[in-house]
Amino acid sequence: MSIWSKILDALKALRAGESLSKVFEQFRSDPERRVGFAIAVIALGAKMAKADGLVTRSEVTAFREVFHIAPEDEAAAARVFNLARQDVAGFEDYAKSVKKMYGANCQPLMDIMDGLFHIAMADGTYHPAEDAFLTRVAEIFDVNERAFRAMRARYVPDAQRDPYDVLGVDPTAPLAEIRSAYHALVRETHPDRMIARGVPEEAIQLASDRLVEINAAWEEITGDRAA
Repeated sequence: MSIWSKILDALKALRAGESLSKVFEQFRSDPERRVGFAIAVIALGAKMAKADGLVTRSEVTAFREVFHIAPEDEAAAARVFNLARQDVAGFEDYAKSVKKMYGANCQPLMDIMDGLFHIAMADGTYHPAEDAFLTRVAEIFDVNERAFRAMRARYVPDAQRDPYDVLGVDPTAPLAEIRSAYHALVRETHPDRMIARGVPEEAIQLASDRLVEINAAWEEITGDRAA
């Protein structure tokens, strides 16, 4: 059974009255956690896409960019997207169930936030309703304010970008400490690490986009300090 068939079965179970907690509980173990990750991005992304009152073609296309879909999975994936779009209520319950699935492991939740920001910016506009949606999801995920600001700056063109926020370090930290944080982020962004923590192979493009920003932040900091 493909990942899309499993996701479709889970979404059907939810629409049939199955509780969110019970559905996500079955995806706690590896490798099934990648199914839970995909459901989280798809369901939350579909609800967020309607937060500004309209689901655009570009936002639907963004799902396909986050999840690179094989031709043989196109039909199942289309059914998943359509099913997820039909309901706009309950995103907080979804977010809480996802948080419970991952527990104190914050990095997969950051991966999910990456996917949601990608979808939010698919139409080129960052709507206030989308910002409110993502802010609330970040709160439920226990994503700290600095990390959220860094992620928003990475995706939203007019957001203030602080390279220290991107690396999650204090501007007064010594360069050796910043270098350690930089290398740790690079390791966490490696595709093998992402797959190990439950990110589906279909969504690994997120790593490439994030790594560009991490490297740019490090170069900016070292350039400023060398000046």
